[in-house]
Amino acid sequence: MPDVRTPARPHAAGSDSGPSASELLDFARRTATDSALVSSLPLDPEGRTWIRLDGPRGSEAWLIGWPPGTGTGWHDHGGSRGAFAAAGGELTEQSLAVQLPTEGWKTLELADGVDRERTLSDGGGRAFGPHHVHQVLNLSHDTHAVSVHAYYPPLPLMRRYSRTGPVLRLEEVESPEEWE
Repeated sequence: MPDVRTPARPHAAGSDSGPSASELLDFARRTATDSALVSSLPLDPEGRTWIRLDGPRGSEAWLIGWPPGTGTGWHDHGGSRGAFAAAGGELTEQSLAVQLPTEGWKTLELADGVDRERTLSDGGGRAFGPHHVHQVLNLSHDTHAVSVHAYYPPLPLMRRYSRTGPVLRLEEVESPEEWE
């Protein structure tokens, strides 16, 4: 089954009157309890599926299905703040508790003590600021997970990273056109 989603809408550049990270988290948690919406997401045993949603006050949101053993890889959100909440199953977030420079580097060696990990299930969620770097994983061997993610401003880009031990390497920068 192919990925399912609707196209993102453009937003006004430079406008920051949108929802706060805590408002995005509240939206993600409320939406995660909408059983009719969650059950409408087609699940694929091989790959993630998603549906684009209208978030609050000009934000974008996504309902995402995670087959067992899948994840995002390390990434950021191009300067957008955001939040996500588990709607079913269990997700593990691994994140960095350090603000990385956004320009002028290809490889960084991370200091000890910057790694964080949390598990989210049953409406559990978290908000984050514009410099958040993380990966989200469904570590289950047999259960799909579903989550709701919201971002403001709508994602202008995503930087993808690879990680080997303490070394983080910028691999690519994706634009929204690549997700359609």
